[in-house]
Amino acid sequence: MATNRPPTATEWMDAKSLLPCVKSSEPGLQGALVPDSQQENDHIAVVYDKGDTPPEITIQQVSGSVHTVCANGVAVAVVARASGPAPTVDEVLLVERYL
Repeated sequence: MATNRPPTATEWMDAKSLLPCVKSSEPGLQGALVPDSQQENDHIAVVYDKGDTPPEITIQQVSGSVHTVCANGVAVAVVARASGPAPTVDEVLLVERYL
């Protein structure tokens, strides 16, 4: 399992604002897109519940430039790029959710 860097305060706020509305009684993994106006690529955040072990992130190629980002084997995002490299595990931000 790769070690992911912690999100910056700005990345956390961007990720938090893009999460779907979920009742606090509904725990579980969630994916969010984090726009990045400073670089050419946006980022993906995977949010997991406080106290849980951080999920193992894997990336599977679906076809051509389409990839699925999985957290503990569950798809949380699909990335389709017209050009450029495939996403990497190190690019996925892990964010702990406080319920």
